[in-house]
Amino acid sequence: MNAIYFILIVLATFIIMEGVTWLTHRYVMHGFLWYLHEDHHQKGPGFFEKNDAFFLIFAVPSWLCIMLGLQNQVYWVAAIGFGIALYGLAYFIVHEVIIHQRFKWFTRSNNSYIRAIRWAHKMHHKHLNKEEGESFGMLIVAKKYWDKIRKDKERNMS
Repeated sequence: MNAIYFILIVLATFIIMEGVTWLTHRYVMHGFLWYLHEDHHQKGPGFFEKNDAFFLIFAVPSWLCIMLGLQNQVYWVAAIGFGIALYGLAYFIVHEVIIHQRFKWFTRSNNSYIRAIRWAHKMHHKHLNKEEGESFGMLIVAKKYWDKIRKDKERNMS
């Protein structure tokens, strides 16, 4: 397989994963697997949450695609696995490090994008139950959250 095609499949998979994440978060995590996701909205004691099980749920298809794709020399399948893994890394950095700051690596960023994703996620978490949620995606931020950050910056400059 041509390296360019491999990279394009990885990138396409990464982009598609934002939609998969939105759908999964909205209809699975806030649906029949709310039992695992609930403690993420209603924080209890301790570092780990039942919600962390979703890391494994998403890691398994990635691992299987990479392993089976490489073993059987079906490289487009491996590329899909690498795209899922790359999205998982981005998700970890954005959700666990930047938004929830479970790891204290980037705690004082004033970047507009980071502020917008943090605000969108804060609006998601204002709902403590599985109904009436908003902002189910992770990397793509709705215009209304960008507008709020822009207005805040304008207000602070005047």
